[in-house]
Amino acid sequence: MERFAFILHPLRYQDFARKSRLLRCIPGVVLEHGCKHLKPWCVSHIRGLQSITGTQAEGWFIVVPLTPRMILQSKRSFVIDRIVHACELAEQLGAGIVGLGAFLKIASGHGTEVAKRVGIPVTTGNSYTAASAIEGTIKAALRMGIEPKRARAVVIGATGNIGSVCSRLLSPHVGELTLVARDVTRLEALADSLQNNVRIETDVNRAVRGADMIMTVSSAIDTLIDPDLLKPGAVICDVARPRNVSEHVYTKRPDVLVIDGGVISVPGEHLDFGLNFGFPPKTAEACIAETMMLALERRYECFTLGDHIDVHQVQTIHGLAHKHGFQIAGFRRFEKAISEQELEQIRRRAGRPEPLFAGEVAISIV
Repeated sequence: MERFAFILHPLRYQDFARKSRLLRCIPGVVLEHGCKHLKPWCVSHIRGLQSITGTQAEGWFIVVPLTPRMILQSKRSFVIDRIVHACELAEQLGAGIVGLGAFLKIASGHGTEVAKRVGIPVTTGNSYTAASAIEGTIKAALRMGIEPKRARAVVIGATGNIGSVCSRLLSPHVGELTLVARDVTRLEALADSLQNNVRIETDVNRAVRGADMIMTVSSAIDTLIDPDLLKPGAVICDVARPRNVSEHVYTKRPDVLVIDGGVISVPGEHLDFGLNFGFPPKTAEACIAETMMLALERRYECFTLGDHIDVHQVQTIHGLAHKHGFQIAGFRRFEKAISEQELEQIRRRAGRPEPLFAGEVAISIV
């Protein structure tokens, strides 16, 4: 039996009160202040994970009780100490590898600062997050009748850890690519390393005007996109957590397809996460899935660490996903499935041509 652990944190203070009516009555500021003094703990035992190869694994979810705001406002050393404590707990439980979720990886130098201090291998899961986001965005575009090679694509947060490798992977597939971030120097360096037809932009609103495909991978804690500026029929893949796209875009623009990035169907007939973290049964975020598949593959090593993700890493983890039976969990929006009927309604409202594929299609991550 292979073993792993994943360290997560609440995205908002309301998550603290998910299972307790009493906690819901406590003001958010008070609740956050109190939780800041709590040490990490194991919140669930994950059972029933089974690869299509037959290999089985079990794992644990360990929570660091800090919201993104708390992480950003706390001393980095304090946050890293909390993550290290969680990793030590994972090791005590018998895990062979540990994954870091959301802002924990950002606060720890994408895992590097933690990996130096613990005896257990660490991964951020960002390689499979990138792979699944590219695959999902291209599939959604084809379903909406968009031919990627003729499309205008945008990556928001392009110079970040996930954004830069997504830009490299998406560039060969699209007609024109706009990279969006705040640092012009880093944008120019990234653009120079890519193929032709690459533009840079620091203003999100200017960038999304007329775009056919948009990927949001920013670490901003606020929503970024003005729904009035979106092109009818545009596809938006929101990879960021917290989200860069608000539900307001969905309600105001029924002619635009918004999908969640990195929602993965996890193999195992009797899979039980032991925890309701807002996803449908047997689905999880890609960063969690990467940790799982590395355990199933018995690759107990630091896999995705640091500011740079190599394209080869993304290709490798994409191959492991297919080997072990992990796959994109259809098209979803705010953790809810988007039906074929709704997809067709969005396409027709936008006046888009017929879909360029029906059913499943294999997407090569190159």
